[in-house]
Amino acid sequence: MTKNKLPPVVNALLNPLAYPHKPREVKLVQTQMSFLFLTGDYVYKVKKPVNLGYLDYTTLEKRGFFCHQELELNRRLCPDAYLDVIAITEEKGEIHIESEGNIIEYAVKMKQLPQNRMLDALLLNGQVSQEMIAKVSDKLASFHQKTATNPEIAAFANLNIIRQNCDENFAQTEKYIGISITMERYSQIKNYTCNFIHNNSSLFRRRVREGKIKDCHGDLHAAHICFIDDICIYDCIEFNDRFRYCDVASEVAFLAMDLDRYQRADLSQHFVNTYVNLSQNNELLKLLNFYKCYRAYIRGKVESFKLDDRLIADDEKAKALENAERYFQLAESYISGESEIQSAML
Repeated sequence: MTKNKLPPVVNALLNPLAYPHKPREVKLVQTQMSFLFLTGDYVYKVKKPVNLGYLDYTTLEKRGFFCHQELELNRRLCPDAYLDVIAITEEKGEIHIESEGNIIEYAVKMKQLPQNRMLDALLLNGQVSQEMIAKVSDKLASFHQKTATNPEIAAFANLNIIRQNCDENFAQTEKYIGISITMERYSQIKNYTCNFIHNNSSLFRRRVREGKIKDCHGDLHAAHICFIDDICIYDCIEFNDRFRYCDVASEVAFLAMDLDRYQRADLSQHFVNTYVNLSQNNELLKLLNFYKCYRAYIRGKVESFKLDDRLIADDEKAKALENAERYFQLAESYISGESEIQSAML
């Protein structure tokens, strides 16, 4: 995406002089929902003014609210990296961060974590051991033990909500049939999902009764785990409680699926086994493939959404299409419990 096609506030924040600490350079990274400005010492995350159905950032007030939600929720698993919510202001035609003037936007200010210590980077370089993965299991099991659960949270895992979440995924990906997912694959995954929910309704209800529905992280994949002095698990879902309130089995399956994606079935199995042993949550295994399929499908959906984002460059869209196709392929592989793991997305 060329600079002149970016919103004025984004162009302004690409200038190092807009920041109080005057970084040597500013690098822009985009997601479908946010602009991230990497300055070396800090990252400033600005939410895009979009309504994607499952999230609404269309007003300044909403973006400010969800910035504060992001700060509070992420301090649960990564307290030292999340610093503050700061204002972006305009004064006499100039836009600055953390300065006086009219507030035109908000950003979450974070410490910039080392990219070479991210789990996804470490996996690509063959630098992840079973001991490291066991530490992630330990941190996650401890978090799940402490994080909130109550009748309101548990209600997000009743059968109607589970069906709603799945139906929403399939409705939102219909437009990508023939683009990132074949009709055959779409139908097979949809039929499997509906049948599994129907055939295991008593299991889903029992999980609710037994308090297995928690206020989780909600987006637990390898790119959101950093191995620093204390493992930092960051960038949880703040924009929709429905996606964060879930069965702990769904959260475990998410990272297990992502480890499969990197052709590390050994680490995936070790992660799950360690978590089950620590939590004594053996019934989780009955739901593992279902939730792996569900999580892989969501990742395919999210990658597909990038194809419609006018602010994302064509080469990035080509990569997103490739990623989406592989996620959907991986989702299908869990239907029959195949042991063969799809190729890593390099």
